[in-house]
Amino acid sequence: MMDRVLKYFVELSAIPHCSGATDAMREYLVDFAERLDYEVEVDGAGNILIRRGTPSLTLQAHYDMVCVGRAPDIEIYEEGGWLRARDSSLGADNGMAVAMMMVLMEERYELEYLLSNDEEIGLIGAKALDFELRGDYLLNLDTEEEGQIYIGCAGGSDIVASRDFGVIDDGRESWIVSVENLPGGHSGVDIDKNIPNAIQLLCRYLLEERVDIVSLEGGERRNSIAANASAIVKAEKPPIERGGVKVLECDRDYGHICKDSEKILRMLSSLPHGVISIDEELAIPHSSLNLAIVEIKEGRGRIDYSLRAMSDETLLALEEELSAQLLKYEMSVSVEDRYPAWRPEKSRLSRALHDIMRERFTSCSYRAIHAGLECGILSLRYPHMQMASIGPLIENPHSTRERVNIESVGRTFEALLEIVESFV
Repeated sequence: MMDRVLKYFVELSAIPHCSGATDAMREYLVDFAERLDYEVEVDGAGNILIRRGTPSLTLQAHYDMVCVGRAPDIEIYEEGGWLRARDSSLGADNGMAVAMMMVLMEERYELEYLLSNDEEIGLIGAKALDFELRGDYLLNLDTEEEGQIYIGCAGGSDIVASRDFGVIDDGRESWIVSVENLPGGHSGVDIDKNIPNAIQLLCRYLLEERVDIVSLEGGERRNSIAANASAIVKAEKPPIERGGVKVLECDRDYGHICKDSEKILRMLSSLPHGVISIDEELAIPHSSLNLAIVEIKEGRGRIDYSLRAMSDETLLALEEELSAQLLKYEMSVSVEDRYPAWRPEKSRLSRALHDIMRERFTSCSYRAIHAGLECGILSLRYPHMQMASIGPLIENPHSTRERVNIESVGRTFEALLEIVESFV
């Protein structure tokens, strides 16, 4: 069956399914399930529920992906026992889980298969879910460390700040300055890995070079650590290339700079980014901030932040603290896309997983993750259901370095088969 899992994953990768553009993938999955005579429902948010019989177990994954680099044009290749994509994100998060579920559908298991939409851009599908689930247990397949049983996750929110800084006339020459192709990474699980933020790296360089900005753009999406940033600047002489910063002549004449350019750069250089506090018991960050996206054009500026915390109380406090800092810079501030934390709790489902997985994996333990899992929202929507999450080994999701271990997919699928058999 493992060959079929990989076959379906390759098929899924050929179908564009970037977050916010998932119609083709949804049509493919609905058609696949209907051809196997499953009941299929699609709600207004594009979530898909596939069902047969009166199942006690629901398997859940999301079918959108973070598109980085050349994605959705994905060219898969194998390297040393890992699947990767050439110059793009791979989509193993969460496409490998969808492929596993497709094989189980082919085997006619009487389960609920819940495929949520647009998870990667704020858990949008899960928040608007409009199905009545029949199962008593829900197994999410969206974690990325094999053998580990996740029973808790961080809550999160986004903060958007904006301001009209204004412009002033300036006749000096212009240059394009950029930082490109830094490692990037997931703004939750990678936030403690000392990955440089391209926005802050560029702003600190511009301060040292004593240049003024015409415009500045950085970051790719809210849930990724910024891998790229660029600015158009004015100065008496060209900035010096160093530390990975590139400088090009600008072929357009700009007649202005941002008012208080130095203050803007100092603000962006000094705003908090990274781990704020550590959960010693879980050995993961307890709270963190990701300076995700900056856009300054024609004197108007916008900053997008993603925030995460392992408790709802800490998240609210973090929102207040960051908002207060941004307000000091006279920015207007709004909070968007808040989702709850999922408090760790062992259950019959998680204990059954532990009994099965400790026989298959060299390491097996209960974990919580410093990232948003849909279980946080689903546990509020379906309080009667016991929930847990597992998945194969995936490294560097949300980046062009994403890769999934092939043997880990096989071991995880074997464990999934056993848990399915025990709950059917």
